[in-house]
Amino acid sequence: MAKQKITWLTIAAIGSIPLILVLGNSMLIPILPTMKKELEISQFQVSLIITFFSISAAFSIPILGYLSDRFTRKAVIIPALTSYGAGGLLAGAAAAWFENPYLWILIGRVLQGIGAAGTAPIAMALTGDLFKGNEQSRVLGLVEASNGFGKVISPIIGSLLALLVWFAAFFAFPAFCLLSILLTIFFVHEKKEKKEAPAFHEYVHGLFSVFKQEGRWLFTAYLAGATCLFTLFGILFYISDVLEKTYDTDGVLKGSILAIPLLFMTVTSYITGSKIGKKMPLMKKLIVIGFLLMTASFATLVFFDKLVTFIAILIFSSIGTGLVLPCVNSFITGSVETSRRGFVTSLYGSVRFLGVAIGPPIYGWLMEWSRTGMFLSTASLTFAVGLLCIFLIHVKQEDPTKNYGGSVFKQLEFKTE
Repeated sequence: MAKQKITWLTIAAIGSIPLILVLGNSMLIPILPTMKKELEISQFQVSLIITFFSISAAFSIPILGYLSDRFTRKAVIIPALTSYGAGGLLAGAAAAWFENPYLWILIGRVLQGIGAAGTAPIAMALTGDLFKGNEQSRVLGLVEASNGFGKVISPIIGSLLALLVWFAAFFAFPAFCLLSILLTIFFVHEKKEKKEAPAFHEYVHGLFSVFKQEGRWLFTAYLAGATCLFTLFGILFYISDVLEKTYDTDGVLKGSILAIPLLFMTVTSYITGSKIGKKMPLMKKLIVIGFLLMTASFATLVFFDKLVTFIAILIFSSIGTGLVLPCVNSFITGSVETSRRGFVTSLYGSVRFLGVAIGPPIYGWLMEWSRTGMFLSTASLTFAVGLLCIFLIHVKQEDPTKNYGGSVFKQLEFKTE
């Protein structure tokens, strides 16, 4: 595989792809109450605007991952971004001009969800194809930082666009997608290889062999990534509710407060990704340290409810998340050969998406049950996942005389009992 020269435009192109994914839900969350009022729909119906996007994305991610392995990454990314933008355009047009827009908005959100499936997970596989060694970890860190940056700015952008008209955010999606498409076309260059794609049954057999040999570690890594996103969005949901009900804070100010822990996560992700290289023992240590920070932070939050103190303690869990995600991304991206990388990273993307999707409803139930129980349950979960990472990830000491060929799993061992 030809080595992709790192330029800021290349990084911007790859980083713009997961950024689009994050905007899909986060940019609309601040304006959901307005949508409910303008469309004259129920609370359940307005929640479907988020649910339809998430479900269609989760089911489409493995399919598009397979297609990206069978053809090329760009051959999937560019049509996916086009579908994403077209879905936003349809939803915006329906809201602006259709007599009964709600059904058409849902159809537009399904198109966006399908398009979202070809963004961040395929961008991870693309990074694994184009970059090797330290450069790969650096760019993966930037991809995760871009994802986090999108989480930081999207509620603020959504709130600002709503000042123009409530459905303006839908029309913003195609503009963002067009920019990402142009960057991808002109500044991301895949090596053109003429080879016959494997038959589907051969592809599936190869995937089963991957998970048979390496499944325990892969599933542990999947669980680690999903746990980070599950707890992150669950706690943000809790903070959003507290800001509105206890502090009567809404709009841009509310989005700015929510952005504080996300900002720390983003900066930590960037620094981690730029420093870890392919140092497997270091990655494992950072993953464990990250989960310990999350556990300590969530357990300590039981004793504090003042906003400033709460956010200050929560920042430590955000730093922990920023330590874990780039390391997990780097492990998974380097886990399998190029021909199956798209599916493996896409399945990881589905699991992460599931974590994001179930976080708010589960935390909503926990909030009604017990605030103390919510934080202690969260701390117990992160502690348990951290223990799994300790016992199921066995990293061999690196031998400088050996050439590992960029494969993480040539440096890993697994428990078989």
